[in-house]
Amino acid sequence: MNERVAIRPDIRLDDGPMQAVGCTACGATVEVRKSSWEQTSIQWHASALAACHRRREAGGTADGVTFAGCSSLGESIRAAAASGTLTVQSGDPLPVDTEQTRP
Repeated sequence: MNERVAIRPDIRLDDGPMQAVGCTACGATVEVRKSSWEQTSIQWHASALAACHRRREAGGTADGVTFAGCSSLGESIRAAAASGTLTVQSGDPLPVDTEQTRP
């Protein structure tokens, strides 16, 4: 069988490019794209690798090593999205936790 498979180009970055977000703890600046409030893509550059001590501690400077990020970077990304400086591509409003109790 010689079936041709059509390859669909990935044009997500055309509609919503990655945006720079700086970590408030170490100053590392990464490129971020939030497709939704639940999904985040992060691109690390050499300068961010050098700045982030937690990534270095995790061995995240070598290819193939997974590093999910640290709580400080996660908070910096969430704050940028909540303030509107980082676009959330889905357009959905910020989710509100109605079951969260406050002291």
